[in-house]
Parts: sequence; structure tokens; C-alpha cells
Amino acid sequence: MTRLIAVCNQKGGVGKSTTAVNVAAYLALSSKKALLIDLDAQGNATTACGIQRGNVEHGIYEVMVNGLAITEAIRPTSIERLHIVPSSMDLAGAEPYLAGVEKREQILKNACQPVLDQYDYIIFDCPPALGVLTVNALVAADSTLIPVQCEYFALEGLNSLLKAVGLIKESLNPSLRVGGIVLTMTDFRANLAREVAQEVRGFFKELVFNTAIPRNIRLAESPSFGKPICLYDPASSGALAYHLLTQEVINKEGMVTG
Repeated sequence: MTRLIAVCNQKGGVGKSTTAVNVAAYLALSSKKALLIDLDAQGNATTACGIQRGNVEHGIYEVMVNGLAITEAIRPTSIERLHIVPSSMDLAGAEPYLAGVEKREQILKNACQPVLDQYDYIIFDCPPALGVLTVNALVAADSTLIPVQCEYFALEGLNSLLKAVGLIKESLNPSLRVGGIVLTMTDFRANLAREVAQEVRGFFKELVFNTAIPRNIRLAESPSFGKPICLYDPASSGALAYHLLTQEVINKEGMVTG
């Protein structure tokens, strides 16, 4: 059964695309067939997989706006079982266009239907906003994976996101659930990071993954080389963390039936 996961947070700079790319990559290395769909006009997930945004002729924009079959937009990556539907700069114009389309919240869900039997996991890398594209991902998804940076306003932003997820669950996607919260860019030598992590774990308890993602220069460098961390520096602390996180994701999703 295909699991569809929306990696989302309306705050930018929290490691969302890094998480989407590297979890998708480690899923593929764990013998899972994974499709990464880049819904962010910045195209960070696309470039991190070695594809230049300027070279994208058929991407998620053409699928959602022009009605292109998603099979025509899927591209291979340097990892055998990992495919991607890339983003392009055109996607910046998708939100205002889709705002006037009937049943706009269902476009992505409907587009994914033909490929559900081809993948074990479909990962949506959402933009840093609760707009039409993120809503589409949440309507299509079974669960959310929420990266949270250990900073002062982390809980405030997280609560507003979870409220939005709850509203979509009530009105548009009854099967949507919070799959988990992952602490990113952590440096537990700093008092604030330890305090925020303790607060998030204390408040959300089992929703928080055991694995936290450290601040790691190799992890920050890898997208500029067009490689997930598992190819760029598999021995780095960032690679180890995302490998462990992905195993948690597999175990957690495997316990969910139906």
C-alpha cells in the first residue's frame, strides 16, 4: 500500500526540503520505491536531486495547471528507486491561477492516482506557506512529517500548523493524521535548543521522532552539489541522522493499516 507523506511547515528555513529529499533518498536505499514531488517554487528539492530548474520542461506546474499526466513529468534521479516530479520557476504563478479553479484542493490527489501502484512512498515537499499547494498536499496525503527548528517561536508556529491540519482533516481529508514531528538543525550544546526540544517533546510526546537532525556543514553543502547526503557524504552525522529518521518513518508508517 502506497503511503503519501506531506513534509510541511509554514515557516521557511526549518530544513523542510532537506528532510523531504533525504528521507526520500533513504527510503529508496531501503529498497522502497519512492516518488518525491517538489511543490515549492524555490525548487530546492529539485536542485538537490541534480536537476536544474531552468531545464524543467515538464514538472508539477504542468501537471497541476495544464493537466499534464503525472507520468510525463516523472524524472529519474541518481538513486535507482528514487524518482522526482520537479518544480520550476513557473510554479510561482500556480497559486493565483488555482485559486479560481473548481475543486482546486483535489487536483494533486487526482493527479497522483495513476501512479499509486508504482511506489511504496510518495513524498510531497510543500512550500513554506499554508496556501493552495500545501492544502493540495495535505488533501492527498495520509500523514504529515513536520520539521521543527529548535528556536524560540517553534511551538507557536507548530500549533498554528497543527490547527490547519486539523481543519483539513475535518473538512477535506478525514484520513489525514500527523505522522510525526522531527527536530532539525539541532545543536544541543546551546541552552535554548535543549529547552525548546524538551518543551516540544513534553507537549507532543510520542508525536516527536526520537531522531533529531543536527546542524551539519556536509548536510548544508550537499544540495549545491545536486546530491542527497547519502551520496555526498554518507559517513557524516547528518547522513546518519537521516538514515535513522527514515527507519523510524518506515516503522511508524508500517504500524498504520487501512
